[in-house]
Amino acid sequence: MKNAIIFVSLCLYISLSQASDVNEIINIRQYDDNFSSSGQPTAEQLAMVAASGTERIIYLAFTDNETAIEDEDRTVMDLGMEYVHIPVDFMKPTLADFQHFAAVMQSAPDKKTLLHCQINLRASAFSFLYRVIYKSVPLIEAAETLQGVWEPNQVWFDFMETVADHHELDLNCEDCSWVIGTNW
Repeated sequence: MKNAIIFVSLCLYISLSQASDVNEIINIRQYDDNFSSSGQPTAEQLAMVAASGTERIIYLAFTDNETAIEDEDRTVMDLGMEYVHIPVDFMKPTLADFQHFAAVMQSAPDKKTLLHCQINLRASAFSFLYRVIYKSVPLIEAAETLQGVWEPNQVWFDFMETVADHHELDLNCEDCSWVIGTNW
């Protein structure tokens, strides 16, 4: 009995320490059981993400970014997860970038996925759009979550409007108050 209590305590400690490490990923946002976004995780945090049951990592920044993990693709695949790289130019995001991302997500919509970039600016904007367009999340709810990470600058607001227009979606809503950020 004593060994069983020690074993259960150890499992609980490991589980709690893993959750703590995952929650320490920069700007992580958990949207539902199968979809989250964040800034750049460390290699150790990727291992914790894999241990939490994540099956797919989608990376939206360039691999030559100074905070990128060298060989992230191999690291992720060695952890047993699918790795998808969609390099999105921060100053020129395109409808095609979003369509590529949406096609990957729609290929297996129930696959537990972490979408990330460097600090969760690209990823939170893509998440906002995906949640509204494909998951029927109310615009105000998705906008509040996005704005909890950042106020998109003019480039990103224009990008979001382009994607929304393509999907016949109006980003204006009664309770939405879009502020164009200037810090990025």
